[in-house]
Formats: sequence, structure tokens, C-alpha cells
Amino acid sequence: MKASDDILLLNAKDLEQGDRALTIGEIHLATTNAWDEIRSGTARGGKAVFSLLEEEFWSRPDFAPFKGDFADERLGWKLSSLYGINSTYGGVKVIGANAFNRRLGLPRSTSTFILFDKYTLRPIAILDETALSAERTGTYASIVAERCLRRRATVSVFLLGSGPVARSVIRSLTYSCQTRVEQIFIRSRRIENARALAIALSGETTIPLRCVEDNNAMRDCALVVTATNARGPVFGDEELAEDATTLHLGGDEAPADYLRRALRSGLVICDDLQTVSRRNSQSIALHFSRQGLSLESVGPLIGIRSLCQMGDWSVDAEGPTCITCVGLPVLDLFVAQASYEKYCRAVGLDRNDACTV
Repeated sequence: MKASDDILLLNAKDLEQGDRALTIGEIHLATTNAWDEIRSGTARGGKAVFSLLEEEFWSRPDFAPFKGDFADERLGWKLSSLYGINSTYGGVKVIGANAFNRRLGLPRSTSTFILFDKYTLRPIAILDETALSAERTGTYASIVAERCLRRRATVSVFLLGSGPVARSVIRSLTYSCQTRVEQIFIRSRRIENARALAIALSGETTIPLRCVEDNNAMRDCALVVTATNARGPVFGDEELAEDATTLHLGGDEAPADYLRRALRSGLVICDDLQTVSRRNSQSIALHFSRQGLSLESVGPLIGIRSLCQMGDWSVDAEGPTCITCVGLPVLDLFVAQASYEKYCRAVGLDRNDACTV
């Protein structure tokens, strides 16, 4: 619907109806295009995060009784802004997040995307990108699994988490390599959540989804994906296969002894080293900051790489591979662009009418 004569306002219902909704294949294509422009330098962006103190939240009398329920889970109470440009558009995504929202029947985070014409920087559309944000994050699993599969015919995957990102990981793996994933083990804080996710996706994938209550099966998995809001490590180094690849999409989820082993004898990668370092919320960045060091400063000296600057990194990955992805703004921009343009085609709207050049 129209927000004004110039700006299109698209809510989740507008973007999810029938021929307006992006398919998982179209989301993968959008992120592939994003990586091409990121690596060529055409597309670039940045991120700002304002984190609020949990003590302030729990000091409220109406919230305080529930504090014990979050002993093992971060609130992640923060306001974030991701901004970027590509060859055609500019964009800003605003994210409000708090894990307590689920108690209220709301999503943990809500993403609102403002799409701009690149050259005038006038707003064209405002989109609810909450669902699409999780879907774009899941495409990281496809990138990583593709490279794992270059070294073996099939893989088993261990997935920690059962929220929207975990759901997207399964959908992405189904799209990109369904016939080569033997099984996906799903572990959540509550087994009921893992089972609910498996049931919800049972009609979308032929990959066996196995819900587990411990990490015993992790040793047999070539790929381990963490997508949780946990306050601390969700696995032990001894639980991993020696040459396993880990993909971290949450916060401080990896133990220090595993990080030391990966740094010493394996391959450590970020989607963007500078962004992961400055965000300082994930295990690899915290590993250095807790020692008074900076991932951004030390990383290049010890061989930590960035996906945004790399070509093929699988050929020399003989030991453990640790990959941390914080989520790049340009990925959101390309997904928002694809969603907006598909909507315009579906309703017969000339998207060029929104641009002044």
C-alpha cells in the first residue's frame, strides 16, 4: 500500500502473498549478486549497534520476576542500524531486538528496511524485512556447506538452535545441497522447540531431521552450525571432529580451547573481519578483546581471513575451519532490492517511477 505519493510501504503480508514472495532460490541469487559486488568494491556498507544494559531491563518490576528464565540466554536488547549502497540502490535496515519479546508473542527482533534511489538518495520504499533477514542469514550455510562438500561426497550437519535463523539454515541447505546432506541433528535449549521446528519443515525437505538432547552425534558431523542466543559456549572442543567446519551465526557460542586450536592448526574466517571485530559480540572477537587485543589488528597478522575479500578458501583447509558471520548490510540491501522489484512486477508498478534519474 502507499505510505505517500512517493514512498511505497510494504508490510510482511504485502511481501509474502503468492507471486510477490521471494523464493529461497531468489534469495540465494540476491546474496550471490551481493557477494560479487562486495568483492568488486561496487557495494559497501557499515553497521552501528547500540546495546542496552540488561540490568536496566530487569530493574523494571513487571519484568523482574522472569529474570531467572533467562539465566542461560542473552536478552540481546539492542537497537541496530545497517546501511549500504550497491550499483543501483542505497538502504538502511533498522533492527530492534530483545529475546524477552517472545514472552509477549512477538518476534525476538524486528527489521525495517528503507530503500533509497542511489543517486538522489530519496526513499523509494519501506519494507518489513523481519522474515527476510533470517532467510539471508541462512544462505551463509549454503556457502559453507558447498565448500565442505568439495572434500567429501556427503556430510552430516549438527545445528544448535531452533529459531528463525535455524529454520533458514535448513531451508538453505535443502535448496543448495539436499541430496548430499545425510542428516541434520537439531539441538535446542528445549527439545520441544527442536521437535516443533522439525515438524514444521518436514514437508519442505527430504533431509532427515533428528532432534537430540545432547552433543553426542556432533563428533560424526562435518559441519556444525550455531544459531543460538546462548550466554556461553554451546559445545566443547572435544565433542567436534578433528577437521570439522563450524559456522557461527549467533553470539559467544564457541569455547576458547577450540578457538586456540583453530588458530594454531586450522583456518579462521569472518564474513568481514573489521565488522566482526568492531561488533565484538561473537566468540572470535571476544577471544582477542578479553586479552586486551583487537581482532581487527591481530587478525591479518596471523592469517584470519574475510569472506568478502576471498576467492576459493577450501583448498588449504586441512584442519579445523572456524567461520564467524555477523551479517553484512549489503546482503540485506540486495534481498530488499529483489523483494521490492518482485513486488513491483507482480502488481504492475513501474519501479522507475520512484526514481528521479
